[in-house]
Amino acid sequence: MARGVAARTPVVLWLVLICCWTSHLLPIAQAVWLNLPSTGTKCVSEEIQTNVVVLADYTVVNDDEHPHVIPTMSARVTSPYGNNLHHQENVTHGQFAFTTSEAGNYLACFWVDSNHQVGEGLTVSLDWRIGIGAKDWESVARKEKIDGVELELRKLEGLVEAIHENLNYLKDREAEMREVSETTNARVAWFSIMSLSVCIMVSIFQLWYLKRYFRKKKLI
Repeated sequence: MARGVAARTPVVLWLVLICCWTSHLLPIAQAVWLNLPSTGTKCVSEEIQTNVVVLADYTVVNDDEHPHVIPTMSARVTSPYGNNLHHQENVTHGQFAFTTSEAGNYLACFWVDSNHQVGEGLTVSLDWRIGIGAKDWESVARKEKIDGVELELRKLEGLVEAIHENLNYLKDREAEMREVSETTNARVAWFSIMSLSVCIMVSIFQLWYLKRYFRKKKLI
């Protein structure tokens, strides 16, 4: 019995090490730098399913040539159906957080304010976190008094749940697309049958008309 436990211990340790190493390879959050032109808008979109927590921070990156002058910008976040989720003007930094109620592409747009010097753009740092990436694991660790390997396993558990939910979402989307494709194919098939029927009827009418015309003219 002791030998069996001792033999399984290295395997468990290897599995734990692999899980911890994999969790560090999987990015929890990733920052994006956007170069905003002096005129116009630059947007970032993300396709998200329903009931997903979204948390993002954005900050204007200060120019080294003008360290004491920080330009301002405006930001707007909209849902797939065009609902306004966040809107800020004349700011140098901001944050938005919400739980999605619609599935689809969520759009975050940024543009330079009109009081900024014409001809100069600016750079914005955007840290967009979704789902498990937006979860505060430090608070979870303090609340449940866990750390080390146990915390990493909890992260992997949340990651597996997120992957499972994404797979279910993709499965539902695939079923919807298949249903739309089948409906479109059925409509195309009926349209082809109707077109062929109309062509046959027109051909029969033309033969009847020509035959009647030639008999009237006594050509046949």
